[in-house]
Amino acid sequence: MQALWTRYRDKGLMIVAAPSNDFGGQEPGGEAEIEHTAHQYGVSFPVADKVSVKGSPPHPFYKWAAAERPLDTPRWNFHKYLVGRDGHIAAVFATAIEPTDPRVIAAIERELAGS
Repeated sequence: MQALWTRYRDKGLMIVAAPSNDFGGQEPGGEAEIEHTAHQYGVSFPVADKVSVKGSPPHPFYKWAAAERPLDTPRWNFHKYLVGRDGHIAAVFATAIEPTDPRVIAAIERELAGS
C-alpha cells in the first residue's frame, strides 16, 4: 500500500488503513501499538483508529460497503476497496491480491484518469 501511496498520492489517490481485530486477532493492541507497527513498516498514509468490520455494529464505512457490494465483503484483513470519484465502489480486491497487482494498478489509473 505504501508503494501505491508514494506513486499516486500526488495524482489524487487517498489511502486510509482501517485496522481491525475482527479477523483472528491480528490487531489486538491499542492506538500506540498500531502506530508503532505502521511506523515499523514505513507507513506514511493515514491509519484510522481500530474499527469493527464484521462485528456488531460494523463501522459505518463497512456497513455502507456491504450494502454497495454485498458479495465482496472482507473475509480477512488487507481487503481493499477502491472508491471512485463518483462516491461508489469502483473495484474490490481480496486479501490475496497484492496492492501492486496489475489489476489494482489498472483500476487506480482508470479512476484517476476519470474514465
